[in-house]
Amino acid sequence: MNQTVFSVGILEKGARNNIADVPGIRVGHYTLDTETHKTGVTVVMPPVENPFLEKMTAACHVINGFGKTLGLVQVEELGTLETPIALTNTLNVGRIHDAMVEYMLDICKRDGVDLVSVNPVIAECNDSFLNDVSHRDLGIVELYAAIENACEDFEEGDVGAGKGMTCHSLKGGIGSASRIIELDGEKYTVGVLVLTNYGKLSDLRLPDMENFGRDLAEQLRSDAPDKGSCIMILATDLPVESRQLLRIIRRCSVGMARLGSYIGHGSGEVVIGFSTADPVRQQEKSGIVSKRVLNEKMIDLPFRAAAEATEEAVLCSMLEAHTVKGFRGERKALREYL
Repeated sequence: MNQTVFSVGILEKGARNNIADVPGIRVGHYTLDTETHKTGVTVVMPPVENPFLEKMTAACHVINGFGKTLGLVQVEELGTLETPIALTNTLNVGRIHDAMVEYMLDICKRDGVDLVSVNPVIAECNDSFLNDVSHRDLGIVELYAAIENACEDFEEGDVGAGKGMTCHSLKGGIGSASRIIELDGEKYTVGVLVLTNYGKLSDLRLPDMENFGRDLAEQLRSDAPDKGSCIMILATDLPVESRQLLRIIRRCSVGMARLGSYIGHGSGEVVIGFSTADPVRQQEKSGIVSKRVLNEKMIDLPFRAAAEATEEAVLCSMLEAHTVKGFRGERKALREYL
């Protein structure tokens, strides 16, 4: 079970305390780690063999749009997800998009599907302090490796897309957490995975240590501006419609705010959410389909779960990371100052 050194929230955690507590979800990484390259690809795999044939209910929310994410327009319009979600660095978004198209062509050909349109969802943060981002070294081989490595007990910290990321001027990266909620005697899971690359050091607040960042910034005499981005992915097995999911994923920003972020001008904060309950099946022939949906009067529970899981996921991204020396300098791990 993924554990932080801090107590976050009041809700029950999942068995792994990561996004893969949502049944069927897997996460995979490919990490490029050389003297000048600290970068990679991370994929979140839906729990179906072909997400184009069984589309997940989805939603997206742009908190601050200083980012280069691809695929959000169709998610916003149709409310569905039809590919795995991939995370990478800023200048590799196009190459990973092309690679995901190839992956979807491959699995659709396997399933006898004539694929003429597909909407890959690719998100990014800028790792150019630790990584020589101008060398666009990530593509189809690296994406396929991340997909091949996908599992439930995945690594966090400075791995995959998180290898070169910075959070509150310390080492950031990949983090994840989950919360369990109960409705009508049945348990559901809300899982969050984050790619953290944002924040001023002096703004960092830790649970029961509100002035931690301010004191550390004064000690180090260093306090860079808030820029870089944070990508948040929320998955749940709760039956919700896209509009309800949008309301839930907006609460991921609460988790960032609790740790001190005010979401600065130069930072791209984007949330993508999907539900694994009742996928939209491409073969469906009925003119009218029925689906279970959450009673909106009960939506405070998933709101709280999204906030708590995001807060802990961001903490995990920093606590699981190691100190990394890269292209333009070094980012120290949070644990070195605790």
